[in-house]
Amino acid sequence: MPPTSVMTSSPLPRKPTELATRISRFVLTPSAIEFASLGPRVFTVVRGIAQFPLQHIHPPSLRLPSILLFIPFFTPDLTVRVEEMSRGGYNVDYSLYLVTDSTPAILGDRDLVNVVEASLRGGVTVVQYRDKTSSTEHLISTARQIHQVIQQYRIPLLINDRLDVALAVGCEGVHIGQDDLDLLTARRLLGDDAIIGMTVSTIDEAQKACAEGANYLGIGTMFSTPTKVDTKTTIGTAGTRKVLEAISDSGKDVRTVCIGGINATNIQRVLFQSSAPSKSLDGVAVVSAIVAAKDPEKAAGDLLKLVKNPPCFATTQLLQSVPAIIKKVGATVPLSHNMTNLVVQNFAASVALAVGGSPIMTNYGEEAQDISELGGSLVINMGTVTPDGLQNYAQALQAYNLAGGPVLLDPVGGGATIVRRSAIKTLLSMGYFDVIKGNEGEIKAVFGSMEQQKGVDSGPSTLSDIEKATLVRDVAARERNVVVMTGARDFLSDGTRTFVISNGHGLLGKITGSGCVLGTTISLMLTASRDDKLLAAIAGLLHYEIAAEIAATRKDVQGPGTFVAALIDELYNVQKATTQGNLQWMSGAKVAAIEL
Repeated sequence: MPPTSVMTSSPLPRKPTELATRISRFVLTPSAIEFASLGPRVFTVVRGIAQFPLQHIHPPSLRLPSILLFIPFFTPDLTVRVEEMSRGGYNVDYSLYLVTDSTPAILGDRDLVNVVEASLRGGVTVVQYRDKTSSTEHLISTARQIHQVIQQYRIPLLINDRLDVALAVGCEGVHIGQDDLDLLTARRLLGDDAIIGMTVSTIDEAQKACAEGANYLGIGTMFSTPTKVDTKTTIGTAGTRKVLEAISDSGKDVRTVCIGGINATNIQRVLFQSSAPSKSLDGVAVVSAIVAAKDPEKAAGDLLKLVKNPPCFATTQLLQSVPAIIKKVGATVPLSHNMTNLVVQNFAASVALAVGGSPIMTNYGEEAQDISELGGSLVINMGTVTPDGLQNYAQALQAYNLAGGPVLLDPVGGGATIVRRSAIKTLLSMGYFDVIKGNEGEIKAVFGSMEQQKGVDSGPSTLSDIEKATLVRDVAARERNVVVMTGARDFLSDGTRTFVISNGHGLLGKITGSGCVLGTTISLMLTASRDDKLLAAIAGLLHYEIAAEIAATRKDVQGPGTFVAALIDELYNVQKATTQGNLQWMSGAKVAAIEL
């Protein structure tokens, strides 16, 4: 008889009413009829399996006579659980994907369920239960224990190869290899809501899996490993990158992880070197690096930190890409549409021209629909907040969102008054901003802090560097964009990568609108680097702040007044030098990745 406890989840999307429409598609056997008496949902499992010739069902334990062994493990009411996790794979975080190993050489004499639970506390985001040797009864029992633990963390449990075990347990999906049950059959058995992953090592395998509806791909083997003794090929980072490039269109919605020999010594390099221009890995799959660790919780936490933060050498790669963006701005002369306060309109227009763009300064929202179709970017600067102004901002924001043009928000003085804090909430609710740029007080206001800001100036900082970095990361992750916090040191993040830039000069704080025109500069870079907004922000900051450093050292600069003219000159000179291939100015770049 089924156990008295009732599980509250199952990947089975079938409705009992569907039974009649498809019952004629298989021949009832006495065993199947007896099994069906357990209930319509369990009967659905048998029906789906029985539709396929037995010789095509792999492994053999999935065949109909053997499935009667599962009766004690099925539960009477397997309801579909969607909750906060989309089983289709689109909302699943694949960052740190644990593949279990129950062999004594890896697991030792420890309890696998305890090891999995420790890894979950450390931050594992997906678990695949893999056991190639144990009996079906043991697999189901262990998988059920793991599933009961894993549900507390709201992450998916996938079963390696064995659809029968996944069905019996009622978990979120399966991972299948090239020699296992084919993907289309697995989908018909499990339903559209199940997560189905596929192992691939070639371009052809990857493209086929994408076409057949895989939710994610396990690409590899990255490096040879004792846990994967049947590996046909070892493709490394170069092979992984080729696979990612090949599926950048057909598999744009298919998630990817790499597997094979991944550990703390190579995880950042693997992610960095495997990345293709148009598609990157969504995470890494690890086995012994966690299962064999003395402290699985700490091992998982350390690995997740490495996954979430860019390696030091990634900074060098970013810096090498900056000149190309600046050069592209000069070559394409993109439009920068500034909806800004009257105080800085002339300054912002001059900066846009010096950087290589074409400015248009208009605050009238009705014009935005036409202007947004010209391929430029929009800056919404909250220097002057009025009801009419907010309405115009909203019109323009929605026009650029529809046209696909990048939009930058500068929440000037966002924490100074109730009116401005309310205006920020209103704007964030009306559309999407690619970049939000502000000083510490303004970014706090965007985050939702009620801390009072004095005027539109930055004011004294109340946060440590780590707190600033954490704030920009958290806001960027929430808004799914790039956040730039300006100050003596600038902190910026896209929610995953976080950097600090230590360029600039104190005279920038002595002139009106220095932050506003930085927004104009970044907006132009966004038009030239639409696929990597964080890189666009870095390019804009470096162009602007290194030009300020050069301007401040000129002999003709005697103070803030002469500094403004010199700054515009040096912005132009940096653009001109970069176009001509002279990158000497880049030697002064001070950019560092921050690990959080």
